[in-house]
Amino acid sequence: MHWASARSTQADLADAVVEAAAAVSARLDGATPDLALAFISQEHAAAYDRLPDLLAAGLAPRRMIGCSAGGVIGGGREVERRPGLALIAAVLPGVDVETFALDPRALPAAGAPPAAWEAALGVRASSRPHLVLLPDPFSCDAEGVLRGLDAAYPAATKLGGLASGARAPGGNALYRDAAMRRAGLVGVALAGDVAVDTIVAQGCRPIGEPMFVTGVDGRVIHALDGRRPLDVLQGLVERADARDRRLFGHSLFLGVVMRAQVEYAQGDFLIRNIVGLDGERGALAVAALVEPGAVVQFHLRDAETSADDLEALLARHDRVRRPAGALLFSCLGRGESLYGHADHDSSAFRRRLGDVPLAGFFCNGEIGPVQGVTFLHGYTSSFGLFRSARGG
Repeated sequence: MHWASARSTQADLADAVVEAAAAVSARLDGATPDLALAFISQEHAAAYDRLPDLLAAGLAPRRMIGCSAGGVIGGGREVERRPGLALIAAVLPGVDVETFALDPRALPAAGAPPAAWEAALGVRASSRPHLVLLPDPFSCDAEGVLRGLDAAYPAATKLGGLASGARAPGGNALYRDAAMRRAGLVGVALAGDVAVDTIVAQGCRPIGEPMFVTGVDGRVIHALDGRRPLDVLQGLVERADARDRRLFGHSLFLGVVMRAQVEYAQGDFLIRNIVGLDGERGALAVAALVEPGAVVQFHLRDAETSADDLEALLARHDRVRRPAGALLFSCLGRGESLYGHADHDSSAFRRRLGDVPLAGFFCNGEIGPVQGVTFLHGYTSSFGLFRSARGG
């Protein structure tokens, strides 16, 4: 397989497509791509509907998906707060490529059988596909979709991001082949000679010790190792240094372990927001359903922690399995606003994995697996690394 990526910051969309498509085509040695993914910044909103025709003329990919974005990532660089078009395309011998689109009014109901999801996507689970998903946050219940797809396609790697750039329903753009839509979800299924590795950098570090949830009612935790959560937190604050004490006020999260194990390390937790503290009862409300007996640990996040977390996760990746191409779905809260400069995550990726074609966008929510279960994340960078399953 052969991947290529490019970006353009031309203010005129037609010029941007010509520039990016020419660069991608040259890197593919003129071959017609089996798949292209395009991400278009909100500065091009007035021309969203022109993208499919422009891309068909400039690159003519056999299949295409894409979406609008608050910022784009292409050619291994990040473009924020200015016009940007990111394009990545691939020649995929031995890979079946099927794009799909889901209307929000026709999504399978909660608890629908796997066959309903297979029918909706037009993709058989027996083909063992990998799925890239681009939902619209205003019209699509992304978490419900992920639950349904995990049940219907248990062997599939699922990753992606929620379209961004709009502030109201109907403002985002979703692309599938020659068509643009304003709601629902678009995606692509890849089956055959393709493997997908994932890196989900949630940008947090654990503090204190892992604890068992010994009292809980849905999303409200009443006891951790038999103690009130508020008392546990007060103890952590008292032992924290000055830097961490500042973070407790605005960057405190709870990590939930997704499977039983003996030891727990950074990256083993699903990070979720703390949405409230009951000062009278000492209880803790979390943006996740928590089971009795679950193992949890408090986490903190800042720019330094986020950078360290990404470096550690990238370092774990086996460079022997070098990807042919990669996608990056990064939170709008990362990038320049978190690190103070551009290209942080894409530069870290390049340092660790080399000059792999990389593209993506800054999302309203990021999709990626943690311990084998697919989740919608926030403040995360979710990478998908694509390679031949046969090692070619």
